[in-house]
Amino acid sequence: MQNSTIKGMHRLLYIYNGLVTFILMMFMCLTQERINNSMTARAFLELAGAVPQSSIFIFCTTILAFLTFVLIGHFYRQSQSRHMRYCLFAAQVVLCMLLMRILNLSYDGIVLLVVADLMYRYEGHRQEYTLLIAMICLYFIANYNVAIFQTKIVSFEAYASYYNADAAAVLLAIKNTFYSLNIVCFVFYLVLLVKSKHEEKERIRLLNEKLEEANQRLRAYAIEVEQMAETRERNRLAREIHDTLGHALTGIAAGLDACIMTLEVAPELTKKQLNKIRDTAKKGITDVRRSVKKLRPDDLERLPFQEALMEMTKNYSESSGMEITFDIFSWSNNLRQDQEDVIYRVLQESITNSKRHGHATKVKITIGGNEKYLLIVIADNGQGCEDVKQGFGLKHMRERLELLHGTVHYWSDEGFIVEAMIPLNREVDHDKSTDS
Repeated sequence: MQNSTIKGMHRLLYIYNGLVTFILMMFMCLTQERINNSMTARAFLELAGAVPQSSIFIFCTTILAFLTFVLIGHFYRQSQSRHMRYCLFAAQVVLCMLLMRILNLSYDGIVLLVVADLMYRYEGHRQEYTLLIAMICLYFIANYNVAIFQTKIVSFEAYASYYNADAAAVLLAIKNTFYSLNIVCFVFYLVLLVKSKHEEKERIRLLNEKLEEANQRLRAYAIEVEQMAETRERNRLAREIHDTLGHALTGIAAGLDACIMTLEVAPELTKKQLNKIRDTAKKGITDVRRSVKKLRPDDLERLPFQEALMEMTKNYSESSGMEITFDIFSWSNNLRQDQEDVIYRVLQESITNSKRHGHATKVKITIGGNEKYLLIVIADNGQGCEDVKQGFGLKHMRERLELLHGTVHYWSDEGFIVEAMIPLNREVDHDKSTDS
């Protein structure tokens, strides 16, 4: 709103000075025609002390010079190149001198138009000296002696003296009024311009404060995100190490218990069992390393998904002595990698818990569902639990399933039963934060 007011006032300055220039030019032309028609040219020339230009020349050159001045002023205000603005400003000064010379220095308000354009594009950054030099130059241009270097002209007073004393006084008063009104408009324009510049600086200051505040919030948010990422990574590592290392150590512990019992009775069987335990330990170390590097379990990398599940349960069964069976009613062949990872970990954690906590000897895994979801049920013949408390493994199992918008339920019924349901048509929720 303020900017449009300034532009409107700037246009008004140009229109006003254009009207004044046209009126003064027409006054000189008409007066010269009256002098020629009244046959008093000799007396006028003796009074003026100089020969004026012809009326046609004054009319044409004034119109052409002022229109060119307006066009250059427009380009000056729109130009984005500083060097181009310097050239255009110099051209404005030359045209200003020409107009003043054509009008016989009867009106110097055009100088204020040059100053108005200069102030309009004043940016305040290392331009103070440029503005000062330009103002000094314009001041000397407006000065009579410096502007025309003592060139004799026909003054406005000489034209006014052609008329009677009363008319001449009125004409001089009108000329002074034109000049005074121009100064008033120019001062009002400067007030609006300075106010606008001040408001712009204040607005920029407020924007800088808001930007600094936003930067501080962004830095705080970056720190928070970093902490959340660290927490998420710690939780991921905790889940991975718990699932891989816990699964391997449980199988190793169960296998060693069997070895202790068969050590004296069947040494060959014990040796064979120890070899299986060694392989289980090596595989556990490999999976822990892959988990730290954010890699998938080795079985999932080497084998198709169903075969990887069978391999995992087979190895655990051989090392721990627990019987594991599968009952698959239906199976989706379009599982995503994140879904495969979660299913693998859910089965791994469930059979590990069956051995570690329930001391089960048999586990049955049932898989079914349709195109919308996959249902997995893991049931064992272990001791079960009347009051199930969510521990580290069950908590991480729930977290993994919730990332896929899945659910998990567990209860005791002649053993322990885990039921997990995974939607097959929903993407993983990457924005869901994990518990610290």
